[in-house]
Amino acid sequence: MIVVGLTGNYGMGKSTVSNMFGELGALTIDTDGIVGELLKDPEVINEIKNAIGDDIAEGPTINKKRLADIVFESPSLRISLEDILHPRVFNKIDKKLSELSRTCSEAVVVIETPLLYERSYQNRFDRTITVYTSYETAVQNLLRKGVPEETALKRLNNQFPIAMKISRADYRIDNNNGLDATRDQVAYIYRELTALAKGGSVPGNLHGNN
Repeated sequence: MIVVGLTGNYGMGKSTVSNMFGELGALTIDTDGIVGELLKDPEVINEIKNAIGDDIAEGPTINKKRLADIVFESPSLRISLEDILHPRVFNKIDKKLSELSRTCSEAVVVIETPLLYERSYQNRFDRTITVYTSYETAVQNLLRKGVPEETALKRLNNQFPIAMKISRADYRIDNNNGLDATRDQVAYIYRELTALAKGGSVPGNLHGNN
């Protein structure tokens, strides 16, 4: 089994690429889904309220938009939220990987990890992939999804520069040129990862995205 961390900046297509890997046969783990589950857990809600304030809750539930607005304004509060959520997220991931290792020993497992480099999680993975677009394309993607421009710019600017993530990744996927071009890159990388998962080797430059 090979475990792959998939990252990239806001609006650059991580989820699209994750879905493409899934279509090819990779096992994908949705970290956003795990976070969504955790935000319904009373213990987690209480910890978040204690760290950030009661006003992020509406009755027994977290107001996700209000929470996001607050933590993107305050780096210290964002780190506090991550410190509450991330250990729990990885605990659930580790349990899932343990199950998969017994039943799917040659699987390629792709885990979408938005803050892979920001929180130095790269060593948790056998390989890393960075999905990227131009800054302008990312903003346009977010605007089409209904994200206000001010919000889109603020969140993009709060992440590490995409050039740094590209330079550190084992594989890079250029998502600037349409879905067909992206799909071709995903298929190429998936073939290499499948070979690695089966204990083989791959030819050429590991760090390329042909």
